[in-house]
Amino acid sequence: MSGIASFLAAAALAGALSVPLTGCTQEPAQPQKPHNTLFIGVDASGSFKNSGYYDNALLFLAHYIYGHLHALGGLDTPQAMFIASVGGKDLREPKSFHPIHDFENKDVPHIEAELRKWFPAADRVTDFNPFFAEVARITKERNLVLAPINVMIITDGVPDAATSGTTAGSQALYEKIDLRPLEYLSRNVTLRLAYISPKVGDHWRRHVPRERVRLWTVDGEVMKTWREKLEPNRDLGEQVRFWKWLQDTVDYRVRSSKL
Repeated sequence: MSGIASFLAAAALAGALSVPLTGCTQEPAQPQKPHNTLFIGVDASGSFKNSGYYDNALLFLAHYIYGHLHALGGLDTPQAMFIASVGGKDLREPKSFHPIHDFENKDVPHIEAELRKWFPAADRVTDFNPFFAEVARITKERNLVLAPINVMIITDGVPDAATSGTTAGSQALYEKIDLRPLEYLSRNVTLRLAYISPKVGDHWRRHVPRERVRLWTVDGEVMKTWREKLEPNRDLGEQVRFWKWLQDTVDYRVRSSKL
């Protein structure tokens, strides 16, 4: 074999040996975004029913749950989800939290039917504090503290004054709302209130004591228009406009705990 032939053969062999090594080289894996834990509260009180938003809110919530479970439009799929009432027949009434398994393999109408069965707007009082305490208990007992926690409540946002001895609508009522159980559950805890009035939203932002909990509110007049974002004759997976509206309006990523 001539010198040139020997050189070419050696180069070809080196090239062949280098292929597996090159094929094994991969880009560094991108860190995965941690799945969040989603808690949903339903205001099943007569006051929310009388607000005119209750039926609209339950139908929206059925879409909200379905969208998150199926990651439609890029929504986060929760690693765990629980839903309960934020009211009851009496103050400090224990809550039953329905887990994510109660919604799997169900379409939107089926989810809505379940919500209406579980939360028939018959609660006498709205009591946020026991709900927040149960959220904290479940988070700790199930060791969900490492993931971001989102608490989403459909409500008029007005704390109950019937048995508190405090004037309805007063600043003192909001000052009694206790977010301390949520403060250090996770590095990222966001509380979202949908279907409230601008005045009630202002009371929550100004008068409810909080340090690290991020608060986001959406007015009822904005929420009631959600069906206008649905395009006729399109499957939910193709409702790009609606899911974009939901992310920008309801699931907005709050940057500061004081917004």
